[in-house]
Amino acid sequence: MIQIEGASKTFSGKTGEVQALREVSLHVEKGDIYGIIGFSGAGKSTLIRLVNGLEKPDRGRVVVEGRDLGSLGKGELRILRRKIGMVFQQFNLLESKTVFHNIALPLILAGTPKTVIAEKVARVLQFVELEDKRETHVSQLSGGQKQRVGIARALATEPDLLLCDEATSALDPQTTEAILKLLKRVNREMGVTILLITHQMDVIRMICDKVAVMENGRIVERGRVVDVFGSPQMPVTKRFVRTVVNDRIPESILRLLHEQTEHYQIERLKFIGASVKRPVISDICQVEGIVVNILGATVQELQESVMCVFILQLIGEEADIRRAEAQIDAAGVLRERVAADEWKHY
Repeated sequence: MIQIEGASKTFSGKTGEVQALREVSLHVEKGDIYGIIGFSGAGKSTLIRLVNGLEKPDRGRVVVEGRDLGSLGKGELRILRRKIGMVFQQFNLLESKTVFHNIALPLILAGTPKTVIAEKVARVLQFVELEDKRETHVSQLSGGQKQRVGIARALATEPDLLLCDEATSALDPQTTEAILKLLKRVNREMGVTILLITHQMDVIRMICDKVAVMENGRIVERGRVVDVFGSPQMPVTKRFVRTVVNDRIPESILRLLHEQTEHYQIERLKFIGASVKRPVISDICQVEGIVVNILGATVQELQESVMCVFILQLIGEEADIRRAEAQIDAAGVLRERVAADEWKHY
């Protein structure tokens, strides 16, 4: 569906050149809901503008639906864009026009017959549950309703690909959840591939199958959402994951730990998918010479899976702790020892 190979992009500004993208490669398969996450200035918006041909890379190439965008003329690019829908952060709607007119606009510009326009607008209005707002002016709608209109407008041309540029950043949490559920329906019921950029890891958690993390114009980590959440490798990824999954030890407990004289080790355990059903903690409580103290726990839903994080204190001799660790590892649970110097960063 989307193949970006070695794409680099530099912009010239008043303060000099800014390298927005640095040798970025990305593969989005048909049917994916693929999230791109990064802080401001990471290069997310430039990347998505390459996909719809609004920007061209200085080096590398961008292939969408088997077509190399760099080889297309203006007419060919215009035709391809009809199969690419866009949903924006600030909605980009005509406030003084009706909901019907806003949704119909791309069809009107394409010269679609009026009867066909009426049919398509009615169909997408029903899908986004705004049939009763057909003749309402956009200025009278709530933020969530405006974004539903934006999604309906993007769907009116029956796209194969939907690009979402911070589509929920201007919405409250409850409305954000409703819009993300709608986008998931778009993907599942209409078969539309979605490429979504955001700076909110909770958005990635709720909707995406795969994620790429950007920093300073590069993709520094990528993979299935469940894998990236379960075992983030890069510091920036760990920062994002911790905005959603709290695996920190409370400071009040840390103070008590520093006063403890027995030998112990702190362990971070992550149960994902089928491993959630295994009584691992109960089992290691039976290891001779080991006392288990639960310091913290959290549960998060990740698409169709669940991730449970436990912070344990294993008290006992080093050899006994090693046996308990081996038993945890044998159960297929992700485990890491929390080094003493890491506590300082909690």
